[in-house]
Amino acid sequence: MPHWSPGAIDLVGYAAAALTTLSWVPQLQRTWRTRSAADLSFGMLATFTSGVALWLLYGLAVGSSPVVAANGVTLVLALALVGLKLGFDRRAKR
Repeated sequence: MPHWSPGAIDLVGYAAAALTTLSWVPQLQRTWRTRSAADLSFGMLATFTSGVALWLLYGLAVGSSPVVAANGVTLVLALALVGLKLGFDRRAKR
């Protein structure tokens, strides 16, 4: 692997963070627009959200700004999906 400066490595980290974090936006938009989360697995969402929270803690512990930024935003998006899943599923059962 070539020798990269710390700034270049962080840039790669922020680019990766942006892409993986933003990948959840279309799902969140679709769930909101259709008012349905029936096609989302609660188990997957709970496991994923827990993992993201742990990655956020890890990023804070090691002082990695790209890891903290990505997982902080992803945690908010994942929690929003969990909330929509719980709310829409509860409404659908009525």
